[in-house]
Amino acid sequence: MTAPAVPPKRKTDYGIAWAETRALMWQHRSTLFVGLVLMLVNRAAGLVLPGSVKWIIDEGMLGQDWALVTRLAIAAGAATLVQAGTSFALSQVISVAAQRAITNLRRRVQARLLRLPISFFDSTQSGVLINRVMNDAEGIRNIIGTGIVQLVGGVLTAVIALAYLFYLNWFLTACTLGFLAIFGGVMAYAFQKLRPIFRDRSKIQAEVSGRLGQAMGGARVVKVYTAEKREEIVFTRGAHRLFRNIASTITGTSAIGAISTVIIGAVGVLILVVGGRAVADKTMTIGELVSYIFFVGLVSFPVVQMASIGTQITEAFAGLDRIHEIMTTPTEDDDDAQREVLRELDGDVVFDHVSFEYRDGVPVLRDISFTAPAGTTTALVGSSGSGKSTLISLILAFNRPGAGRVTISGQDLAALKLRDYRATLGVVLQDNFLFDGTVADNIAFSKPGATMAEVREAARIARCDEFVAGFPDGYDTVVGERGVRLSGGQRQRVAIARAILADPHILILDEATSSLDSESERQIREALQTLRQGRTTFVIAHRLSTIRSADQILVLEEGRIVERGNHAQLMALNGRYRVLHDTQHAVETDLFLNPGEEGETAPGEGLSAR
Repeated sequence: MTAPAVPPKRKTDYGIAWAETRALMWQHRSTLFVGLVLMLVNRAAGLVLPGSVKWIIDEGMLGQDWALVTRLAIAAGAATLVQAGTSFALSQVISVAAQRAITNLRRRVQARLLRLPISFFDSTQSGVLINRVMNDAEGIRNIIGTGIVQLVGGVLTAVIALAYLFYLNWFLTACTLGFLAIFGGVMAYAFQKLRPIFRDRSKIQAEVSGRLGQAMGGARVVKVYTAEKREEIVFTRGAHRLFRNIASTITGTSAIGAISTVIIGAVGVLILVVGGRAVADKTMTIGELVSYIFFVGLVSFPVVQMASIGTQITEAFAGLDRIHEIMTTPTEDDDDAQREVLRELDGDVVFDHVSFEYRDGVPVLRDISFTAPAGTTTALVGSSGSGKSTLISLILAFNRPGAGRVTISGQDLAALKLRDYRATLGVVLQDNFLFDGTVADNIAFSKPGATMAEVREAARIARCDEFVAGFPDGYDTVVGERGVRLSGGQRQRVAIARAILADPHILILDEATSSLDSESERQIREALQTLRQGRTTFVIAHRLSTIRSADQILVLEEGRIVERGNHAQLMALNGRYRVLHDTQHAVETDLFLNPGEEGETAPGEGLSAR
């Protein structure tokens, strides 16, 4: 099977991002309005203390008006309390609202992702999708959260403070403003250069952590192939990349700190020289000079803040654009409103001249036609790449035929509501994916709300009860990520029990007994024989012991059905199936004569032996 091509990386569409931003801001307009009011009150309260310094020094201390000092001190204290209260309220109103918005967006994106077609997941790395859900959504805190509000508040504070500075000394303010402009430019440039480095750090950390997780999870494979040194080298290279990234950020932040110190020092020297001369010339009072210093700080901080928030909002725009791409990608459910409700299903499956290709001009299935009557078993055999798994993916509606059609009980599968149809399926796939939960949780995954009695019965049919009885916690035993704490055969039996519990009309068995030893396979085969009664079953298996009992066997080669019939008929043809049979016969015989040599893990690997 040929994987779909990975699409090229797209550039941020800031038009779409701005439209998404406006929609978010309008949706949360009440919160943003309250936050803006709180921010204005907070900044106004913050102006009281520096604004009163002039009168405290000139009129109060130098003029010996201690009553004025007391009144101004009380006013400054009250303003400080107002500032503290509005800061707390701002964090509660804005920050909590932002986190709620982030949570809702993550939930929406995750829900949308799970409804996208399988082809989307085949062409996109899972790490990228996780980043869309967790990190891209995080960026909206700078839109719904304090980012926009702080930006507006910072601009207003800077404008008010700047107007007051021009009022105190226009020449000194013009000179100071020049230095602050340089300072703001340096900060904006620094943030622009450093933020990609920080983004690269997240990417490098994800790669290094991912590889480390693979090495830890595949410790048995690493040891068998004495690859410890190779993995050490791989990790060392990643760790050094991370080190170089961190070192560059340290250098960058240190340079910013040094430049900032120089500029701030230059502003301080300028104020002392020009301001001191103005005090000596009686054009400024001491109180005005001290007040001037305070207000320069009120201008400087918003300049730095605006440079930082501006880059953060730009990143938020990029994240929103990427999320928009997912939210506008058509899902499998989008057309369900126009599709037919599934009528009574008997399980009859027909392929009518079906062709399919993943890439244009590279056919995978070519004019496939067959009927799988309700309640029968159809086996698919053939060499690797012959199209068996692709055919199954069409039955599961993971892909759509390029030509022809698939009908279920006389209904065109392309016209059926997918959620209704898939509720009738039971599947045991080749990779036997298990979730990091208990044995019972994994079996019950196919039937939410199943009783423990139903879980135990499905486990009994799949022969899970035999190994579960050896676990100290029984069905409450945690299987680990991807079922790593179970042996291959144990995982396979749990997956079979999960399909049994679904009580499906159509059963898909893709190498369902591949990880079992001969004795376990015989027991499972007997259980599946009972399960298959009354159900339309499709089986992909290399072991002929599984294939012999099928009602019909389809032999696929290069996307075509080259032979069809039951086991006896195909053996009599002396064709491709006979070649496969003769090739495997010796191995098949050996497996039956020496059961237990293949499939199950050795003692000490499964939980039952721990």
